[in-house]
Amino acid sequence: MPTTYLSDADIAKRYGIARPTVWRWHRERPEFPRAIRLTPGCTRWKLSDIEAWETACAEVAE
Repeated sequence: MPTTYLSDADIAKRYGIARPTVWRWHRERPEFPRAIRLTPGCTRWKLSDIEAWETACAEVAE
């Protein structure tokens, strides 16, 4: 199964936040998934990493 990658715009849309907030989370929250540089100028997050982070956040909130 191919890996699905999300851009900062995709993540911002998913959570209803601005793109700079995605980068702030990346910079300031160690639990937020790490971005992967695919090529110079192309940084993405693995969808599976984002979904695992969402699950972990939901478990903490319970």
